[in-house]
Amino acid sequence: MVDYARSVLHIDDADHAETNPGAAHLAVTPLSCSIVGQEQEVLLLPNTRAAEIYGTARCREAFYCNYGLNPAYRDPLEAAGLIVSGVDGDGEVRIMEMPGHPFFLGTLFVPQARSTGERPHPVLAAFALAARRHRG
Repeated sequence: MVDYARSVLHIDDADHAETNPGAAHLAVTPLSCSIVGQEQEVLLLPNTRAAEIYGTARCREAFYCNYGLNPAYRDPLEAAGLIVSGVDGDGEVRIMEMPGHPFFLGTLFVPQARSTGERPHPVLAAFALAARRHRG
């Protein structure tokens, strides 16, 4: 989100509160409540890549973070082409994606934490498939 704010919204000094808490334009800020070590339900918005990947309207994911998208940046990022495709029960952003891109999907959760060789996480499997298709 920081790079998108810098590159697309032209906020050259957009930054992340964890690495630069005194920055003037924080695209990523501390969450209202830490979700480190928690599992949360994510509501997947219809007609999004995330909903297509999961094939359902809800999923349960493991989180290991204290930071997320600054709510003040949601509307500008969406106006610039990103869409929110997953939220928690309070409507806080958990997944964003860029329609039309071969695979631009950012999650606040950690897909690899629930992925195995025998049962790859749906997001990682979709990424691998997109990479194969794009390479071809």
